[in-house]
Amino acid sequence: MVEIKTPDQIAKMREAGLVVAAIHRATRAAAVPGATTKDLDEVAAKVIADHGAKPNFLGYGGFPGNICTSVNDVVVHGIPDRETVLKDGDIISIDAGAIVDGWHGDAAFTCFVGGGHAPELVELSRVTEESMWAGIAAFRKGNRLEDISRAIEGYIRRQPRPASGKYGIVEDYGGHGIGTEMHMDPHLLNYVTKKRGRGIKLVPGVCLAIEPMVTLGTPRTHVLEDEWTVKSDDGSWSSHWEHSIALTDQGPLVLTAEDGGKAKLAEYGVTAAPDPLG
Repeated sequence: MVEIKTPDQIAKMREAGLVVAAIHRATRAAAVPGATTKDLDEVAAKVIADHGAKPNFLGYGGFPGNICTSVNDVVVHGIPDRETVLKDGDIISIDAGAIVDGWHGDAAFTCFVGGGHAPELVELSRVTEESMWAGIAAFRKGNRLEDISRAIEGYIRRQPRPASGKYGIVEDYGGHGIGTEMHMDPHLLNYVTKKRGRGIKLVPGVCLAIEPMVTLGTPRTHVLEDEWTVKSDDGSWSSHWEHSIALTDQGPLVLTAEDGGKAKLAEYGVTAAPDPLG
């Protein structure tokens, strides 16, 4: 069953989304050489508390952090700790969420620690982020779930190959529905497979978290003994980008983007829905 939201409920999700955007701003600024991933977690916890929201990662299935901090070859679900100290040249994806009045927001971004990053890492992050926006632009009334998957995969496949030889589109993890829970139906693949069919029809009230994960090598991953941390099998570095989006009668609203997605969607010829919070 796919949860269909009313306009008032989407407005609440927008509130949660703006808390997530604030977490992103604060943790991006704090992701500097010498900081630990636990430092970033504490920054996120303060932002959540200052907004009167609740964390949706902390305690989820036993997860011990307010955010996921995934460094270099960690694809997703990295656990914040005191031992992981960020170094000049690292890349880190920060996945954050918040709950406002029972409604969830969830988004992730990749950022660079310090300077001097290899061009292929910069391009990896750009390709992953733009594939997300291509998927968001396909989140239109009358389309089906597979159209989002096709847009994400298609964008990545059209890009020039990196020096490593290929981009690996991670297969074991993908996007999802979001609303009264953080993870809900439907599951959204970041690639197309005939086995899944075309998926649900996209109608106003559907809310999704769209989140491609791409490596500079294999798409295959494994989970460490902590039962959370996901690494690439070949040690290749990865990027992860995510936004939560609501489909309205007036188009998509990117709930976790400060401007509701207006600027980036305009690049794809798509008009973002008006912000219900003004």
